Amino acid sequence: MAIYHDMRVEEDFERCAQRLVETIAFAAQTQPGKRRRLYLDVQGHRDDAGDYDRDAREIMGNFLRAALMPYLSEAFTPHAEYRNPRRQRDDVPDVIAVVDPDERPDDVLDLAKRVRGVEQDARRSRPSLSAIAGYLGVEEVACTICWSTPVHRAHAVPDSLGGSNDVRNFAPLCEEHHRQAPDVIDAEAFWRWIDYACQKDKWKRLALMHKAAPALIPDPGPEPERVSGTFFEQVKRELTDLYGWVENDFEGLAWSRVLDDFYVVLEQATGKHFGVDRKVSTYAWAYNMAKKRVELRSLTGGDPLQA
Repeated sequence: MAIYHDMRVEEDFERCAQRLVETIAFAAQTQPGKRRRLYLDVQGHRDDAGDYDRDAREIMGNFLRAALMPYLSEAFTPHAEYRNPRRQRDDVPDVIAVVDPDERPDDVLDLAKRVRGVEQDARRSRPSLSAIAGYLGVEEVACTICWSTPVHRAHAVPDSLGGSNDVRNFAPLCEEHHRQAPDVIDAEAFWRWIDYACQKDKWKRLALMHKAAPALIPDPGPEPERVSGTFFEQVKRELTDLYGWVENDFEGLAWSRVLDDFYVVLEQATGKHFGVDRKVSTYAWAYNMAKKRVELRSLTGGDPLQA
């Protein structure tokens, strides 16, 4: 059984690791005992030296060897090939506990800029679409979310917030998704939103694939009805679906303290684009960041999080 996974540019270590475990677990449950071969490709994820970054190296190295190989016969990556000298196991765990080792408390409290790589390219002009295609390892650039064209060169961290013109600071997005993407100081939060939007808007991608290869890709059917609501209802939905808030987070928070931090975050760590004063994605990130800041201070003896 061949298992293929492309670690896309928006996937960080946490999301890629969990999806690999889920895919291998499904294969083991549906066809136990059948030899499993994993083929892993990596899109983007380059470090300052042009090699693969920490997330990709960790997936292809320690995580694959220690966590996945007991459940595989072979694995093939851009860096190495692995073979399991023992009989592969079928008792794959359904979930794993993975945290982001790059997020430090000081980043949250100080609202520090987070980018991919340490030494960003100081170029003055934006990279060409061909340069972005080269970084992603694709022949043609399409919207990262829905695969439509034409595309904008969207900053992960906006230039108004200190984002550079390094090719790693760009995502090709169609105009619709560029208008929806968050304008925040945290590149990883931007990529996490991209990943979330890929799942939320996958119908359009599937429709384009069906149109290009109807014999191979099933018709996804009619476009799902868009979920409407007020601005703050949409923000609440994103806090729930993307950031994992539960009802108690909305009802039990010390909102006066969270709102104080929310306006600090909004002022110091977010920007505007397309002349849009309010974006659902930007506000959701700011609320989540404000909650994290209050939580951290409560852990060190500051203001309590709960009302």
